[in-house]
Amino acid sequence: MKILTLRASARAQAHRAMAMAALRADSSLSVRLKRYNQHMAKARALEAQEVRS
Repeated sequence: MKILTLRASARAQAHRAMAMAALRADSSLSVRLKRYNQHMAKARALEAQEVRS
């Protein structure tokens, strides 16, 4: 069984895209902002992890 692994930068880019999608979702403002912040925090953490490696 093959497992697809992405570089941290690719995963960070995916989380930035999900963050932008969260802002356009059909949800309340507080939910959209919460999801946006969660995805951006994950993207920042992945980028920081890649810099340290």
